[in-house]
Amino acid sequence: MIHKRNTFCGILMMQCRQQRAVHASSAWLRFCMIAPLLIAGCSSEQPALVPVTGKVVMQGRGVTAGAVYFHPDAANAFQKDSPSSQLQLDGSFTMKTFPFGEGVPPGRYKVTLVPELASRLQKPEYGSVDKTPWEIEVKDQAITGQVFEVL
Repeated sequence: MIHKRNTFCGILMMQCRQQRAVHASSAWLRFCMIAPLLIAGCSSEQPALVPVTGKVVMQGRGVTAGAVYFHPDAANAFQKDSPSSQLQLDGSFTMKTFPFGEGVPPGRYKVTLVPELASRLQKPEYGSVDKTPWEIEVKDQAITGQVFEVL
């Protein structure tokens, strides 16, 4: 009886080892199949970035506690992300394009505040791409001191 039990346990242990080896090799195979796709998806070229800084003001004072977004026009070459910036305590901003860094790809943009900030200011149109009065065209030269005024 003990001999049969030891043989049975030995067979079970051997099967478990084989299954672990098969599982590990199939996991490695799946990784090898997926890795090139992941690398290809992450290797997009960085767009040319133009520095854009400025300030958002309302009644002559800086607007803060929110963010500003640049929404690309349909004709823009770069469409992957909306450049954005947190508003600083004085309302100033430095635009960034994730994941590439500081700056904005050249093109035309609609400019909005985050909807929560626009609502707090009781100016919801400034939080909507379709209703915002703000637009900007970014060319090949830096834009510094751009002022967006909430009216």
